[in-house]
Amino acid sequence: MAARSFLTLALLLLLTGCSEDALFVPDFNNPSLEDLQGDPSPSTIASAAIGVLFTTRIDFGDYVRDVGIIGRENYDLDGSDPRFVTELIVGPLDAGSRAFGGDHFYEPYAAIRNANVLLDAMDRATQITDAQKEAVRGYAKTLAALNLLLVINTHDVNGAPIDVNLPIGELAPIVGKDAVFDRIATLLEEARGHLQAGGDAFPFTLPSGFDGFDTPGTFLSFNRALAARVAVYRGNFAEALTALNESFLVACADFDRGVYMNYGTASGDLPNPIFEDPATSDIRAHPSLEALAQTQPGGELDRRFLEKTFETAPKTQQDHTSDLTFTIYETAESPIPIIRNEELLLLRAEANIGLGNIPAAQEDLNCIRTQVGGLATRTDLTSSNAVDELLYNRTFSLLFEGGHRWVDYRRQGRLEDLPIDVPGDVVHDRYPIPRD
Repeated sequence: MAARSFLTLALLLLLTGCSEDALFVPDFNNPSLEDLQGDPSPSTIASAAIGVLFTTRIDFGDYVRDVGIIGRENYDLDGSDPRFVTELIVGPLDAGSRAFGGDHFYEPYAAIRNANVLLDAMDRATQITDAQKEAVRGYAKTLAALNLLLVINTHDVNGAPIDVNLPIGELAPIVGKDAVFDRIATLLEEARGHLQAGGDAFPFTLPSGFDGFDTPGTFLSFNRALAARVAVYRGNFAEALTALNESFLVACADFDRGVYMNYGTASGDLPNPIFEDPATSDIRAHPSLEALAQTQPGGELDRRFLEKTFETAPKTQQDHTSDLTFTIYETAESPIPIIRNEELLLLRAEANIGLGNIPAAQEDLNCIRTQVGGLATRTDLTSSNAVDELLYNRTFSLLFEGGHRWVDYRRQGRLEDLPIDVPGDVVHDRYPIPRD
């Protein structure tokens, strides 16, 4: 099955115009397929496991940038490629454009392919313990779920393929959004069981972005955090609260604690693709954020806006202008959050809003407002204004770290509330399924 999985998805990607760089991670990160077809050695398993993560990393930063553009978190005013404006802001999205309208599809499926190859290899592995095999399965299914979530976040009601572990010549059918979310939730739940049986240690070493989450038991809390996000997205709010209780959520503290995607500048590594010198950056914060930011009691704007943006000389491309750049990523080695405690608190607030528990939601939102934003406490939240407060805090707390604003406003049916900067601009509601 490993060979069939590898070749089928490779063929699918090649037929749809996938580049070699997007299909394969570097050899030093990935073992050969032949190494995994037999009885893989511990070192082969370790390399394959990290290969799944590194393949996930290929598109992660670009996803943050591109989805942020659509959600009016940022611009990319790159004069050498006008499509960051003409396609992502003006439209339409071109399904045949590998880097823009057809993006955020091939790379996640390459990572899912690698996860499936690794999972198939566990059925033949005899050189690691049963507990270690369970740990690998839990890890691989969690990352497969994360990648499938990135696909459905971008493609929404267009759906996506889920049964990609097929024989050669069988192309996976595209299923609806609900079926994709069902598969994501199933993968996370199956991974949970594997991790619980996974013993005390993984048979590989995770990078520093997983510090504190690098054993099966602690990685399980990351899995539960993702499960909570998925449950909130699906409107399963009681389920979300259960998952949050099993995650790494800490009440009103340790806001940056979480799991991060690592980057590096060493030979063969991948630098953070959304880091740029803030003084000269093409990537700009959306100018509407300054007017949106609320005022602290002392008269300054929301601390999150002040700490995450930097005013510099204005830059313009095709009538789109911003004098704000980002200071979130300080170097090309800065990690990008996958999920942090601050998001977990906001997910808990959203779940409680969905369940009608407004006082509980207000407590978490006030924690974020006061401790992170420096804003005054609110005591006036009701069922009619709590979502407004939630969206405000999600915008600034999660700014330029996961494309959250677009997904959030779409989930709440409020895409029309996102700004139109120039007549003729649009706010896309989803990516098209790529075509040849």
